[in-house]
Amino acid sequence: MALFPGRTVTVTLLSAMILLLLTYNYITQNCRFDDKLTDIQTSVESSEQSYKQMKNELSHLESPDDLQYKQPSITKGRTDVVSLSPWLAPVVWEGTFEPLLLDSVFKLQNISVSATVFAVGKYTMFLKDFLETAEQHFFVGFSVHMYVFTDRPEDVPSVKMAPGRQLTVRAVPSSDRWQQISARRMEFIQTLVEEKLQEHDFIFCLDVDSKFHGRWGTESLGGLVAVVHPWFYTTDRNKFPYERRPESRAYIGPGEGDFYYCGGAFGGTLREVHRLAKTCRSNFEADAEEKLEAAWQEESHLNRYMWVNKPSKVLSPEYLWHDIKEKTPEIHIVRFSGVAKNYAAIRPNV
Repeated sequence: MALFPGRTVTVTLLSAMILLLLTYNYITQNCRFDDKLTDIQTSVESSEQSYKQMKNELSHLESPDDLQYKQPSITKGRTDVVSLSPWLAPVVWEGTFEPLLLDSVFKLQNISVSATVFAVGKYTMFLKDFLETAEQHFFVGFSVHMYVFTDRPEDVPSVKMAPGRQLTVRAVPSSDRWQQISARRMEFIQTLVEEKLQEHDFIFCLDVDSKFHGRWGTESLGGLVAVVHPWFYTTDRNKFPYERRPESRAYIGPGEGDFYYCGGAFGGTLREVHRLAKTCRSNFEADAEEKLEAAWQEESHLNRYMWVNKPSKVLSPEYLWHDIKEKTPEIHIVRFSGVAKNYAAIRPNV
């Protein structure tokens, strides 16, 4: 009979030890989980603080107290164009801003700007002119980081860059279809922003088969920035080349839409561009799963996105003209333009 109580004690001790081990493991795992939650919360709070700071800097425009510039007027100015959208976003034309004032304001904020450009396949032939003219006209006097995405890193030309400006080459895969190259831009832009979110304030995404001819600077900064397409800015919106199939996530119906925006030039704060790229990529991939490809790939998805999420700044066609298009009277300057080219000679498929 003496063995029974001993067994009871042994079982009780084992049970207590198991309970202690389980309790320790639970506490340890929860502490680790709490640490992870803390890390995530800290990261989110940091991103939100950066975003709030950038919003404050965009809304709080402090200029040097000794700066002199031309007296502004609210009764005189451009009368041949509209300089305010229906949702009160500025539409930027030559003669609607003071460059000296804006540059002085943003230099006090010590902003940095990044730009992406894709040169896949034979499109590397356009890099030299793009990069050299960017040095002459794109955010001159500011911190600029150019990111070149290419499948031919060895073909990227050596271009002398001013102090505070740099170039990074990022390798991407080749493709047999230019449509696929075009479509994957949003994926690469999304990834870049996620990796470099804390390094820059603004980002612009530009076509490589283009050249700068005039100033592109601080007047273009905003939360979400769109460029009106040079071929459609006087066209009725029912004739815009939107994606018109309702089954596509890029669909814009008759009587809908604002302007037709360029896929070859857009930008804004990193947070806004990341949101755009992530949404467009998701919608493009969802369409692809259903064997759908929007009429103009990422440009169609971009137009859908910007119809729902209004740009906070709209750039006139000065910011992406085309060399084969004759200048119209309202275009006082061409700042950036697509070059004339033979698509059959440079695209893997036409």
